[in-house]
Amino acid sequence: MDNEHIELGNWTKAKLDQMLAKATSIAEIGPRIAFISGQFMGTPYKEFTLIGDAETPEVFTINLQAVDCFTYLDYVEAMRLSDSFPRFKMNLKRIRYRSGRVAYVHRNHFFTDWIERNPSVTDVTGEIGRGSARVVLKKLNEKTDATCFMAGIPITERNVTYIPTDAIDNVVMDSLRTGDYVGIYAEARGLDVSHVGIIVKSDDAAHLRHASSIPSHRRVIDEDFVTYMSGKPGMIVLRPTT
Repeated sequence: MDNEHIELGNWTKAKLDQMLAKATSIAEIGPRIAFISGQFMGTPYKEFTLIGDAETPEVFTINLQAVDCFTYLDYVEAMRLSDSFPRFKMNLKRIRYRSGRVAYVHRNHFFTDWIERNPSVTDVTGEIGRGSARVVLKKLNEKTDATCFMAGIPITERNVTYIPTDAIDNVVMDSLRTGDYVGIYAEARGLDVSHVGIIVKSDDAAHLRHASSIPSHRRVIDEDFVTYMSGKPGMIVLRPTT
């Protein structure tokens, strides 16, 4: 189709169908997400793989040969709801765009857009953080000089709930689940998060699986979550529910 741009990298549609069929056989949401996200370990990091802005018509894009932190989550979340490549495409449109309408103004530009637009995830930040969670009114997309980070996208007032890093104790860690989507809270005006990833827990540790932009990494990796959060302001936790 003229308004599609698809780059599968080392994948083929047949291989994706096989992988998605196997993922569908994993009944629990967390292990399914861990399985799917694990298929992309080592995938190179690359910014600006999507096509469209205030001056350029949006093109529905699938790029599995290189991801940024947010497109990685887009693909994983769409795949965990899909049993075939055609259904993956359909779910990706629904997850990436408001009402599934492929347009730059309808694209999710902020992590907390998922709370407003994606019924398959729930914001559990306040529940996990208990009394330590904080709520901040943000004017998303507004810079300190009152201009916008992204031209053509309206400024949106939104209450953002986050858990400060110094409140991430053992109880909070025990409450996190494999498959939770975590956003690193941004203190900067106009932004909700600075980075996103996926919690993957083992018997002795919790890891953040994410597309790292750090020059020494520049790929999808696992990092110890507690170590990673050191020096960060806090976190937002969205949980897949359906």
